[in-house]
Amino acid sequence: MNRVLKVALVCGVALTVASCGTVRRALPFGLGGGEEPQATASAGERISILEFEQQLAPSAALSGADFFLPGPQAVTAWPQPGGTAENLNEHVIAAPNFAVAWRRDIGVSARRPGRIMSPPVAADNRIFVMDGDSTVTAVAADTGAVLWTANVRPEGSERGDRLLGVVPRGGSNRLTGGFGGGVAVGAGRVFVTSGYRTVTALDAATGAVAWTQAVDVPIHSAPTFAGGRVFVGDLESQLFAFNAGTGNQEWSYRGIAEPARVMRASSVAVSGDTVIAPFSSGQVVALRANNGQPVWEEVLSRTSRTSALSEIRDVAGRPVISRGMVYAVSHSGVMQAMDVRSGNPAWSLPIAGVNAPLPVGDVVYVLSKDGELTVVNRTSGQVYWTRDLNEGRVRREGGFLGFGRRTVRPEWSGPILASNRLVLVNSDGEAVAFDPKTGAQQASVRLGAAAFISPAAYNGALYILTDRGELVSLR
Repeated sequence: MNRVLKVALVCGVALTVASCGTVRRALPFGLGGGEEPQATASAGERISILEFEQQLAPSAALSGADFFLPGPQAVTAWPQPGGTAENLNEHVIAAPNFAVAWRRDIGVSARRPGRIMSPPVAADNRIFVMDGDSTVTAVAADTGAVLWTANVRPEGSERGDRLLGVVPRGGSNRLTGGFGGGVAVGAGRVFVTSGYRTVTALDAATGAVAWTQAVDVPIHSAPTFAGGRVFVGDLESQLFAFNAGTGNQEWSYRGIAEPARVMRASSVAVSGDTVIAPFSSGQVVALRANNGQPVWEEVLSRTSRTSALSEIRDVAGRPVISRGMVYAVSHSGVMQAMDVRSGNPAWSLPIAGVNAPLPVGDVVYVLSKDGELTVVNRTSGQVYWTRDLNEGRVRREGGFLGFGRRTVRPEWSGPILASNRLVLVNSDGEAVAFDPKTGAQQASVRLGAAAFISPAAYNGALYILTDRGELVSLR
């Protein structure tokens, strides 16, 4: 036994001595004895195949530089979850006084935070919203008076859900109810998707059902209406195109299914005959609108050594089409600008987000999931500045006698550029306006409940749907 121990000890010492050079080279700041790091690995040396963490930093060349923003324009329709089929409204005239005009309960509130996911849409002096139980409500845009309601939940389906911030693969078979979906309006109809496995068209004037199409898997995304078709995505990374007039399915496309996704109601972007579809795998795929044939594909994914959440690759924010480019951001930490025709990347940045980027003028605004607002040059991808929106808002909650307390950072949604203010909402129940050039806070309004959905603009007002099921109009 003593001989065995001696042999093991000698072998251990030999291995330690042999590895000293590797250890010294791994130590930071010269603590390894002064050796310079090698650019390439020598024979037999092990190196990590994981990506090194990238840091987002303002460009020295853009320090103090100004950038162009166009003036605000009137918005007479907001028919899509992202405002338009391209998911873009650069600068809108809305809420110049930034004060609450009215509030209206529109149905069942969220049973858990983030439950209400459907953005408001607007047309013909009506605002259309969906509550936490798949009830669609039409209200008058100027007064908030309820005009009609319609529930698209099928008879016999259970009320309520097993609600999670992230949904596991196969979750469609384990959910007891429906979540997700949203509304879009066009051609005199309101198109509704729901986690109850239905796509429905309602008469925009009365709420009467025009048609309902059942599907096999709960619908996750909000619908996009364009070119006589309704585009929707389900929990298993399938995209469907339905005929808006008849409800008949025209084609489908299956992306790569992923084990988890973010609980946000994303939607596709459409420009002409091109559909830009986001998937939970981090895929961004361009498809032909008339037949669903793929044109190109990019995967927005990177590995993080410090965050297991980077394994959730979902492109939860809507992709945006602007000036021949597609802008998209994934939960795993890639924001990318791609040519809409070829998919060729122009630039990418290490930003993890769940909200749609906002290209406007010379820049692109993007909000990270940690609450950092960044302004990027749309041509080069260089950063003008980054602001932590949670500065002064982080707090400690819970616990007993100082034990078990947790740090709470508000969640933010947006932005929208309205009447020379960059407006975002947060889980603390605020709508906050910032200077679009400097990031300085200008104004704030208490909403009365958490908000996880970016505001919509229509006829000079901003409309915000809170997690309590209340629609708030700012004018």
